[in-house]
Amino acid sequence: MQALILNEVKRLKKEITITLIAGILLTNTTPIYAVDDITKSTATPKQFKSMVKKDKKVNNDYKFAYVNLEWWENFNDKNLNEYIIKAIENNYDLKMATIAVEEYYQQTRAQFANELPTITAGFSPNLLKMPGATNTTGAYAVPAIAQYEIDLFLKNRDKTKSVKKLWEGSKLDERSAYISVVSAVGTTYLNIVMFDKIIELQEEIVKDRKEIYDLMLLSHGEGLVSTADTVRANKAYVNGKSDLIELQKQREQMLHQLCVLIGDSPENANSLTRTSLDELDFKGNIPSQIASEVIIQRPDYLKAEKMVEKAGIDVRVAKKEFLPSLNITGLALFNANDIGSVFSTKGMLALLGGSIMYPFFTGGSRFANLKIRKAEYERILQNYYKTNLTAIQEVNDSLVSIKMDTEKMAETEKQAKLEKADFGYNTHKYNQGTISKLDLIQYRENLLSIDKLVAQNKVNCYVDYIGLYKAVGSKL
Repeated sequence: MQALILNEVKRLKKEITITLIAGILLTNTTPIYAVDDITKSTATPKQFKSMVKKDKKVNNDYKFAYVNLEWWENFNDKNLNEYIIKAIENNYDLKMATIAVEEYYQQTRAQFANELPTITAGFSPNLLKMPGATNTTGAYAVPAIAQYEIDLFLKNRDKTKSVKKLWEGSKLDERSAYISVVSAVGTTYLNIVMFDKIIELQEEIVKDRKEIYDLMLLSHGEGLVSTADTVRANKAYVNGKSDLIELQKQREQMLHQLCVLIGDSPENANSLTRTSLDELDFKGNIPSQIASEVIIQRPDYLKAEKMVEKAGIDVRVAKKEFLPSLNITGLALFNANDIGSVFSTKGMLALLGGSIMYPFFTGGSRFANLKIRKAEYERILQNYYKTNLTAIQEVNDSLVSIKMDTEKMAETEKQAKLEKADFGYNTHKYNQGTISKLDLIQYRENLLSIDKLVAQNKVNCYVDYIGLYKAVGSKL
């Protein structure tokens, strides 16, 4: 009877062992331990190393290199420089762009893990009670399984290279974001400065039109002017006030926009300081032509190039899906009745095996996937050609705008000098009593109107400079 019970216990132990092995083999395994060697093959950006080490501050020097901060110093405006620095440090779009780089970097690491073996281990305590027995028997199992796909055809390596291209592209997107945001800060700031000047001139125009209207009322009361002339003067005064309100509204909106760009609340818009347009003077050198070597360093051009490389790798991976996969599986199982004897060789079971798997029939999915990857490659290649042409177009458009607006500015300044001289002559006539005050005020409004046009053209030239700065990827 005792021999029968012992045989039954051995049989149950065997069944439990087989069940544990089958459960382990059928369970999805995850890489809970892997040696990561990616830093040896790719240069990890400093900002990511510092993000891992929480006690160190992230180095932002590379961000200032993105925007070529020295070029912005040509405006000789400390307020503008401060807003650019605030945007680099606080703009939320830029923060998201930097976080996106980190996401793609971790995706590269995750894909690289597929090139390494996966090892999974566990602990399984069990209690066993035999029929007719009054006591229970303990059983302890420690299973460990290792799996590795031999990358004989370098399929997994190519997949890692493909994901790495996305990471490299995200860094170029980050650079593009910094250039775009800083350009928006500069353009918005200059427009605010322009509105300050134009509003100041418009207030003078409104003041003059109010004086004209008052004079017309007095003249009308004495019967010197008609009612129609008085009404026209009133209309001009009302239109002037309406234009002033519209300019003030646009300035407020620009101030709100600048607050958002520098990561501040729009409620603080009225606290933003700026330089007078009369003091603003660009000291930099704007080239009349741009070398092609500069254009091909634009971040969008470089990213398009990276995406072509990625698409080529994806086609290669799709072709390798037709090749068999080679796998190695290792299993170690320690089994004992007491926990102290778990790791003894007496209760150890080891298994090492390999397999070659080939998908003979997949319903045509591999052929379709290959055609899809080839089509993607052609589409991305065409986008690369388009990006090249677009880059050249934007640079040429910027150069043309600079040339034409500069010429326009020169003509406007000539017109302003003539208008100023004319106002001086008419002031002399007024002092001699040959023209009325009403006529003198009208000549003064003409001078103020041309001064408004000078302010607009001056800022338009500066905005054109920023457009060229952006078109060449900040490499001015």
